[in-house]
Amino acid sequence: MLSKLDKGLLLALIFLMGLGLVQVYSSSYVYAGEKFGDALHFFYRQFAFATLGIVVLFVTSHMPWKLFEKYGVLIWGAAFVGIILTFVPGLSIEAGGAARWLKMPMGQRFEPSELFKVTWPLFLATILFKDFKILGQWKWPVMVSIILTSFFLLLKQPDFGTVVICTLSLITILFCFGIKWRYISSGLIVAIPAAVILVLSSPYRYKRIVAFIDPWADPSQKGFQVIQSLLGYYSGGLFGNGLGQGQAKLFFLPEAHTDFTLAVLGEEIGFVGFAAVILVYGFIVFRGVQISFRANAGFQQMVALGVTVIFAFSVFINAGVTLGMLPTKGLALPFLSYGGSSLVCACFMIGLLLNIEKQKKQSVFKRTKYK
Repeated sequence: MLSKLDKGLLLALIFLMGLGLVQVYSSSYVYAGEKFGDALHFFYRQFAFATLGIVVLFVTSHMPWKLFEKYGVLIWGAAFVGIILTFVPGLSIEAGGAARWLKMPMGQRFEPSELFKVTWPLFLATILFKDFKILGQWKWPVMVSIILTSFFLLLKQPDFGTVVICTLSLITILFCFGIKWRYISSGLIVAIPAAVILVLSSPYRYKRIVAFIDPWADPSQKGFQVIQSLLGYYSGGLFGNGLGQGQAKLFFLPEAHTDFTLAVLGEEIGFVGFAAVILVYGFIVFRGVQISFRANAGFQQMVALGVTVIFAFSVFINAGVTLGMLPTKGLALPFLSYGGSSLVCACFMIGLLLNIEKQKKQSVFKRTKYK
């Protein structure tokens, strides 16, 4: 069954997941040993998540595509309900000033916004390609209300990053599928001032913008993280200090095994290794765009493009933050950052691309066979 899947995407996935396990151990063993008395604490958990991710990848890539067309929006709906549940006392877990996680059995936790993000293309494709006759003329008011409500709840968690990525992916998808410029312009006229207001009205977001402009203005507080990240890259030089030999993770760089793991990697494998990893990410994005162009139907094309765009923005924003090119934002790097929700959902995204590519290959085979 694996022989029908895209070999290039699978190899890229295996490389990133393997490197991610190594990176989680390398960036967390000191912190894990200090906090939990077990240097392999995060590695064991990430390995379990990786195993679950492979199962999700396999199931997603082999599931009949008609089920995604018919029920895919329900997965997004489940994520939407999960976001609502994060506001229910006793069900949510707060960390870093945000209540984005739900309590799960055996001490685990789940971040619904990660599932919301990766199933966003399924939702968009469903509302754009399905008729929804039952809603009649109220289709678009209802759909826009659902979208605005979901974004409002995400902002209340708060999770500004997911809203930004979903908005950017929505604009990109609509542009690529031929929406008229006046509609995009109208949307931007509303979205840009709204984003400015959201930043200026939130003290912590405003401070992040100030720290981004001049991190040295507050080097011990808001600018500390990005300064330590840049020092890590600088220390790595061209070829790095060697895996496991980085200093930033020794309690200098906060979130070393999660949001800023790329800075640790840059210190340990240097610019050459960093560039190689970015090229692998770039290859996945390139293949995703190819798969979208070659898909059999508009629904598949939109899902493939949406998944690819969300994946690309996630990598771009995380890398930009660690390099000081974007304001600090808590956003996981697919496959390399520690976190079960992020890893499993990233596998789901790649599984969708593999499934769409497999549909194309099967249709070509049938046309050739019966020609």
